[in-house]
Order: sequence, then C-alpha cells, then structure tokens
Amino acid sequence: MPVDEPWHIPVPPPRVEPSPRWIRVRVGDELVADSRDALLLAWYGPGMLPTYALPAADVRTELLQPSADPGDGAGGAVDHDISVGGAVVAGGARLFREPEGTRLRALADHWTFTWDRGVRWFEEALEVHVHARDPSKRVDVVPSERHVRVELDGELIAESHQPHALFESWLPTRWYFAPEEVDAELLIPSETASDCPYKGHATYWSVRTGGTEHADLAWSYADPVVECPRIAGRISFFNERVDLVVDGELQERPRTPWS
Repeated sequence: MPVDEPWHIPVPPPRVEPSPRWIRVRVGDELVADSRDALLLAWYGPGMLPTYALPAADVRTELLQPSADPGDGAGGAVDHDISVGGAVVAGGARLFREPEGTRLRALADHWTFTWDRGVRWFEEALEVHVHARDPSKRVDVVPSERHVRVELDGELIAESHQPHALFESWLPTRWYFAPEEVDAELLIPSETASDCPYKGHATYWSVRTGGTEHADLAWSYADPVVECPRIAGRISFFNERVDLVVDGELQERPRTPWS
C-alpha cells in the first residue's frame, strides 16, 4: 500500500488515563521499573500502539542515558538507552518531556519503554507482549450461520455455513474457518509469525492460485490466549486481499495497514 494512502480505520483519538494495574518492566531479569501509578497511553496509528507511562519515581533512572541521537519521537518522547549488566538496549526507554497537545499533557516527566529488544512488560504477574491491552478495545468471537466464501483469481479457497466471526474494535470482521472448510492444497506454509496481546501467537500460510503465490494471506492461532478460545486451530484470511462473499454479497475490500 502506498505510504501516502490513508487507512480507512476509524481509530479513536489518543487518551491518557490512570491504570489500576501493577506494571513492571524488566530487561532480562533485571527490574527497571515498578509502578502502581502507571498511566495507560492508548493511541493508534503508524508507530503508535497502546503502552504504559510510568512516573520517574518508579523508574530506575540511573540505568538510563540519553541516546546518541535522542531526537523527538511521537508525542514529544526523547529516546534513552538502557544499561544493564554491561549490556545496552539502544533507544529502549523514552521520556515524555514536553508532550504534544492537551490530550497528552499528563505524560510529562513520565517514562515508557519499547516492547521488544529484551524489554519485558508485566501486568500484575502476567507477562504481556507486543503492546499494552486497551480495556476499551473488545475482541469477541461468535459462531455464525452466515454463508461465507473466500475466493481469489476465480478459485474457491474456503467456504462455510458455520464460520466463526471475530469482531475486534476498529478493525474489519475476520471470518474463521474450520480446517476442513479450507482447500488445503492451495495453502503453502510460511515462516511468517506474529503476536497479538488479544489473541496470541499466529502462524501464516501463503495461497497459490493458478501460477501466482500470494504471500501470507491466511493465518491461524493454534493456542490462542485464554480469553479467545473459539479461534483455536481455525483459519482466517485477510479481507483486504481476497474476494470475500457473505450471504451471496461480494464485500468491498477494506483499506488497512494489511492491504
């Protein structure tokens, strides 16, 4: 998708609110931050996913030094390196010095951290991956009796009268098929994988139609998080890149980051 093409996803404006969750951050096994006064920063867009911002009093700031090129990141955050046990996580921490706009004003002098590069986040005693979980976002999976077909290049890839519909706030409805409802001969295992804090660890397939291989078009969660059990082992496809027919009506392809 061209970088200047807008996403047609109705995301909400950014918000900052106190979180009741006990938040800890570790680099390896070293505790870097420990807070019961965290703020949830819920923002969405390129390079922006929900995170926590922690007051300086709850952060081991002696482990943090300004990055060689700190710059001003999203929201006016300044990059810092984390030094733990002789190892350095470049740009692993960010300080909100002068947050941009009134919506982010409460972030002033708070710290956040990256969600990769060995930085580990915990909500209470649960390690959380990818980004903070926004309590205003819902993910509901319900059995359906709609007739749903997935087609591409004139070939039928999947069909079901009993699919499962996954409704996730601000995103297109995803239809999940039982494995026997998918033409397995068209699927090619991919090395691609992804993680979602609301669903779990996904593995992918490419799809071959005619002589064309469409990369990473389908995915499945073999062992989803406990809050989302109904999609276990089922297969879904990117609405953005297939012909999706629901109850006989061809759906318009949504425009999203996965287009």
